[in-house]
Amino acid sequence: MNCCFQGKSVGLLDADVYGPSIPRMMNLAGEPELNKQNLMKPLVNFGISCMSMGFLVDEKSPLVWRGLMVMSAVQKLLRQVAWGPLDYLVVDMPPGTGDTQLSISQNIPIDGAVIVSTPQDIALLDARKGAEMFRKVDVPVLGLVQNMSVFQCPKCGHQTHIFGQDGAKKVAEEMELQVIGDVPLHISIRETSDSGQPVTVSQPDSPQAQAYRSLAKEVVARLPPHEDPLPERKQ
Repeated sequence: MNCCFQGKSVGLLDADVYGPSIPRMMNLAGEPELNKQNLMKPLVNFGISCMSMGFLVDEKSPLVWRGLMVMSAVQKLLRQVAWGPLDYLVVDMPPGTGDTQLSISQNIPIDGAVIVSTPQDIALLDARKGAEMFRKVDVPVLGLVQNMSVFQCPKCGHQTHIFGQDGAKKVAEEMELQVIGDVPLHISIRETSDSGQPVTVSQPDSPQAQAYRSLAKEVVARLPPHEDPLPERKQ
């Protein structure tokens, strides 16, 4: 993913407390070390600093927590991590409009949210709710992404819209948003994600990798200009 941000410093926060997937997808494991300030050091791979609840609990152990515990865990992942200087912090949130989304949107400034959904009508119901929630808490919605938008047969090349065609585009038009990316349903994405070798790294010239790079460029283009909170004083 870092290649999509043209050498910028990128952090990745896995805020899905119940089902963290970033450790496996980024090929990272182990408990984070602590620095002198007792802050957790992010684990780094592919040039990206990562933090996840998956580093703190066993992969096979379920978390049976109530809302307040989830909010406390999210706060820890946000505030007790030595992120260092970052140009971008990407937060991977779970589906829905629950404690995780509210806790993050109310505690840190967010430049924009990207809603990811399959084109299926049932999935788009939740996507619409997610977009409306971010609007209510004054977080700009940068756009919608159609995930698993089309399947292309590897033998004959025939395309099949398994989850429906252009469902996200219809919702985007109704909500006065734009679809900023289409990610295909492709076995290489599944295989490289499961093996911890993202397709943008392991197969950088593939159409699947290009889809992710195009999406990253669209997201960056829609973010507001960066303002340094500590500008240099004129001499």
